[in-house]
Amino acid sequence: MSVKNPQTREWQNLSGEHHLAPFSDYKQLKEKGPRIITKAQGVHLWDSEGNKILDGMAGLWCVAVGYGREELVQAAEKQMRELPYYNLFFQTAHPPALELAKAITDVAPEGMTHVFFTGSGSEGNDTVLRMVRHYWALKGKPHKQTIIGRINGYHGSTFAGACLGGMSGMHEQGGLPIPGIVHIPQPYWFGEGGDMSPDEFGVWAAEQLEKKILEVGEDNVAAFIAEPIQGAGGVIIPPETYWPKVKEILAKYDILFVADEVICGFGRTGEWFGSDYYDLKPDLMTIAKGLTSGYIPMGGVIVRDTVAKVISEGGDFNHGFTYSGHPVAAAVGLENLRILRDEKIVEQARTEAAPYLQKRLRELQDHPLVGEVRGLGLLGAIELVKDKATRSRYEGKGVGMICRNFCFENGLIMRAVGDTMIIAPPLVISHAEIDELVEKARKCLDLTLEAIR
Repeated sequence: MSVKNPQTREWQNLSGEHHLAPFSDYKQLKEKGPRIITKAQGVHLWDSEGNKILDGMAGLWCVAVGYGREELVQAAEKQMRELPYYNLFFQTAHPPALELAKAITDVAPEGMTHVFFTGSGSEGNDTVLRMVRHYWALKGKPHKQTIIGRINGYHGSTFAGACLGGMSGMHEQGGLPIPGIVHIPQPYWFGEGGDMSPDEFGVWAAEQLEKKILEVGEDNVAAFIAEPIQGAGGVIIPPETYWPKVKEILAKYDILFVADEVICGFGRTGEWFGSDYYDLKPDLMTIAKGLTSGYIPMGGVIVRDTVAKVISEGGDFNHGFTYSGHPVAAAVGLENLRILRDEKIVEQARTEAAPYLQKRLRELQDHPLVGEVRGLGLLGAIELVKDKATRSRYEGKGVGMICRNFCFENGLIMRAVGDTMIIAPPLVISHAEIDELVEKARKCLDLTLEAIR
């Protein structure tokens, strides 16, 4: 990017000399220099060069109520003055964490009235690994250790989170996954369905769970973990036959079901949780992101009462974090949930923003580069293809990254997962801002097609 502001170059130099960024090629980043974001309001960001950018990814799927909500700033300030920090260890607690636990369970699925707090979704999934194995040990079945995840699922980048997830690029760095974690195919019809219809493929993908349970042995399987909709994997929305078949399979076997709601939770699907949308009845739910709208780090695990009872009656659970239930984060979470509830943001996402976004996004289906547009709630994906009929790709061209770069240059943040462009804007995005998003997306698709030709 061309640089006019000398301070931009200063910050980029600091990045190259001192900062190790997440998920980055450091050599490439140093040569190019990062885009420096300096302020935000509503659904827009501004960089250090003064460019206004529509944030089609809500940060990292998290800024549910939009940027610049003064109430969240005030909640943090007030709590910092009263009690800036204390831990939840050693039979101690504080009001913000306790009140937030109650507020979360008020909107959680029925029968889930207990929360374990963490600092992030990744830490939440570390907690899940520890908790489900501890649960089965307390039940007298310590051999139930194996957790089944999905290929291309994402459950964070801590050691356990990366193991539970099924991303090969992460597994290649560090000798992952550890023993006791196995993976089954993802329900990605567009990319992997072949000649099957979506409904046929959905059943087939679900049946891989039963196949894996029988292969490992029911007596050895502790849990199945899955996102209701795979987010970082490319907004993989399962065929309609998938979850009903999975629920049927789970009902047959004595294993726990973990719904990773880090992305889908707190309104993203138009319901409070993706588990509500699909009626999943999980035993544990990992949460983060929309819990505080990303204003401050926080995560957790919502636990079904039957599981919590076993854990709570089993003596010490030797697990926790310095910042579990941090009082400032909890105060921000409480205020964020109040905003979501009192302003009926989840309901408006379902009835107003989501239908309009999905309608406008589908208009991109006619573009020569687009093989499929799919979406649900405030989630969307655009598949970039060479041939619509065969769903074949432009091999070796990196079309997704070409498109993402054009987005960067034209005031839109839209993420590339391979050759799939994905969006997840703030829940409060207006119709006019959705129009802006779609118009900019079409312009970038045009530029991408021109570039690869």
